[in-house]
Amino acid sequence: MTATLGNSLLQLALAFNVFSLCAMAFYLQNSDHRLAQASWRAQAAASLFILVSTLALLHELLVSNFTLQYVARYSSAETPFIYKFGGLWAGMEGSLLFWLAVQSAFILLVIVQNRYRNRQLFPWVVITLGVIQLFFLVMSNFFENPFAPMPSGAISNGMGLNPLLQHPAMLAHPPMLYIGFIGFSIPFAFAVAAMMTRQLDSIWIRTTRRWTLTSWLFLTISIIMGAKWAYVELGWGGYWAWDPVENASLMPWLTGTAYLHSILIQEKKNMLRIWNMVLIMLTFTLTIFGTYITRSGVVSSIHAFAATKLGVWFFMFILFIIVFNTVMLFIRRHDLASQNRLESFVSRESGFMFNNMLFVAMMLTVLWGTMYPLISEGITGVQITVGSPYFNTVMIPLGLLILALTGIGPLLAWRRTTTRSLIRNFMLPLLLATAATILGAVGFHILLIYPLMTIFLVTFVAATIFIELLRGIQARRRLTGQNAFHALFGLVHRNRSRYGGYVVHLGILMMFIGFAGKAYDKEADIAMNLGDIKTFGIYDMAYTEYWMETANTHPVERPNHAAKIARLEVKKNGQAFTDLNVEKRFYTDQNNQPQSEVAVKSTLWEDFYVVMGALDMETGRATLKVRINPLVSWVWLGTFVLLIGTLISLKVDAILWRKSS
Repeated sequence: MTATLGNSLLQLALAFNVFSLCAMAFYLQNSDHRLAQASWRAQAAASLFILVSTLALLHELLVSNFTLQYVARYSSAETPFIYKFGGLWAGMEGSLLFWLAVQSAFILLVIVQNRYRNRQLFPWVVITLGVIQLFFLVMSNFFENPFAPMPSGAISNGMGLNPLLQHPAMLAHPPMLYIGFIGFSIPFAFAVAAMMTRQLDSIWIRTTRRWTLTSWLFLTISIIMGAKWAYVELGWGGYWAWDPVENASLMPWLTGTAYLHSILIQEKKNMLRIWNMVLIMLTFTLTIFGTYITRSGVVSSIHAFAATKLGVWFFMFILFIIVFNTVMLFIRRHDLASQNRLESFVSRESGFMFNNMLFVAMMLTVLWGTMYPLISEGITGVQITVGSPYFNTVMIPLGLLILALTGIGPLLAWRRTTTRSLIRNFMLPLLLATAATILGAVGFHILLIYPLMTIFLVTFVAATIFIELLRGIQARRRLTGQNAFHALFGLVHRNRSRYGGYVVHLGILMMFIGFAGKAYDKEADIAMNLGDIKTFGIYDMAYTEYWMETANTHPVERPNHAAKIARLEVKKNGQAFTDLNVEKRFYTDQNNQPQSEVAVKSTLWEDFYVVMGALDMETGRATLKVRINPLVSWVWLGTFVLLIGTLISLKVDAILWRKSS
């Protein structure tokens, strides 16, 4: 009954969506406001139908209704209840419906916010979002229906969820990724509306500022959570492998970050209007392209779905978006012309422009490396894989250049920076950065070029941020007589966008510290018998115990898998450090598919990381991969600081600021 309801609502949503688009088109012809009202109400109804349909599929997953093909493929009676939620986006059909659900929730918010505002833009916003929704509705209704029944009727049990997805990060990473991807459709829709109506000032940018920043934030967190999942679940010891699907999420992040910086120039100086249009259109297109990469099967990835017929339709939709964007930009090229020009290359405006160029260069580098295997196969018939060396060779220098501009930009004046100002602003940060680099080389024996450059640039940028804060605090204290603490809060309260951005940059600096540690990773393959003590660096590992746990012995903790477990007592510099239980799991509802569970002890300076290769339950002999990964915690801590900075910019903390004023 629930499945029938969900399927019917999905069909109704398609009908209401088509009606909404037709009604709004007729409204634009004759300006009958009753048609506009009917259109957005129909769009709201379609969105509500989709949300209820998604809840219906989730219900079927939770109750293990194996009469549905989708439930039978991505759940089982033994799948832990919490991970049945993950089944909603584990397969093609469910992930498309979940995409629709997230977009529908956003459409409802846009309608509530704008149905009586932005009267000229709103009709085209509804049409643009409706066309996007229509595409996914067609895919879900006619190609990948999540409510399709089992051909032979109900079965006794399902195939279960992929063991790789049975991790807490996979309950948050996909929804956050979808929110980040789909959220960019809102500023894209307003950009299209601005071009269609020729309202090309900064109104559409101000209207969508929070949408853009929120989408960027969720996309950022989702990327880091995906990296965290890879680090603790895949067992290869890293958090980024330049996998095609990882790249698919990184590309819109790069252009979205460029867009966030670039719109500041349009608002302050009325410049870069056509460039901002290009950036938001490119960002949205890349979100659809990322979805295409994941769901078409055109690339080989641990994250991608198998090849399906949807690839052709997604490719055609991407072509439609590209052609539409190109035509609109050409038609409106004169209207989008900037009223002001860059006066000097030594100015804050030029800093933003170079920043944008580097972000786009990084995106193009990732795009080329991701698609090159397909291009080479199409031309030569042989697929030539591009690996990490290519990406690292190009992306590390570009990333360091962006890091440098992060510190240089705030030290430059708007319009033009004088020589005296340059010397005054740059002298102290450069001296501090040089001293830190010498200390790193002499005191800590850091001699590799990229880590040394990272020390220099991180110190330089951090110095510029703190100098700016100190100057602002001193000026406010002179003006108000407040103490330093209240002056800081008042300063941030008056310009949250600017100082929230500084906090975001501090988070990025912390992440760069973590990235630099990658150059000093150490790894060893070690075989141990029970009672052995092995040394790796400054660590001593004692193999003290091994055992096996099953669904019979531990039904609550292991309802769908068994695990071989080895215990290690670890000492650091001869002192007790930690005990680690290293596991090799075998998932019974996945034909005993093996899955290693990483054991990690993290400190601020390094991670001690162990993965089990095999464990012989008769002899107790265990093979282990042991790694020492320096500074990884700084990547995760930097993400937390970045989150705080973004929340400051979003003004979520308004109550706190009012209390402290």
